[in-house]
Amino acid sequence: MTSTGSFAFLYAGEPFVFFSPPHWTALGVLISAYLLLWYFRDWFKDPVRDKWARWTIGSVLLLQEFSLSVWRMYYGEWTLGNGLPLHLCGMGIVLGAVWMFKRNYLLYELVYFWGLGGAIQALLTPNIGVYGYPHYRYFQFFVSHGVLIFASLYMTFVSGMRPTHKSIWKVFGLTNVYLVIIAGFNWLTNGNYLFICYKPPTGSIMDAMGPWPWYILALEVVAVISFYIYYLPFAFRDLVVWVKNRQ
Repeated sequence: MTSTGSFAFLYAGEPFVFFSPPHWTALGVLISAYLLLWYFRDWFKDPVRDKWARWTIGSVLLLQEFSLSVWRMYYGEWTLGNGLPLHLCGMGIVLGAVWMFKRNYLLYELVYFWGLGGAIQALLTPNIGVYGYPHYRYFQFFVSHGVLIFASLYMTFVSGMRPTHKSIWKVFGLTNVYLVIIAGFNWLTNGNYLFICYKPPTGSIMDAMGPWPWYILALEVVAVISFYIYYLPFAFRDLVVWVKNRQ
């Protein structure tokens, strides 16, 4: 039975539309939060504030993921093939939460590239089907991916971590190892984690990358390019420092 209720599984309310006012509103709120984080980055460096901020971010990441599982279980839609946080964004969320409680550089590298690479694409082309504003899934989706990016930026702006050129290929290698593991898990559970079995039905950048399995190879190229783009600010800063030291 369909319903317009904010937690309904068979939702009959307004469907989500790319770059509609609710989409732009969510993006605007998140971008404002990122700018405020950068502006107040020194304020968060106080040890007490930093601890509270990290624990809050980590808790939000875990709680929203838990809430999604509870929602799916309530409607009998949770399975091993669709309910685990095994997409790159999902793993980024879990690793980001762990980092907030126990800082680690390898976790930072993974969350920085997976978080930015996966979450930015997800925010631009949300895979939430018919669940438009004000449905629970609308808020859960933008909170999960938005806070994941916030966590990546917090590690960078406040904690002072940064990727290196070596980080790009380290994360790319680990991503491919993870892809092989997930391919086996998809086969066992009839899942589609990482979208390596078929493309998301709601549309995404993959639609322009050809049929299966070629779009997977195209995604590999896109991953490397995006990793370099996210590394570019640090490469530029290193270049500026190098030029100054040469003078």
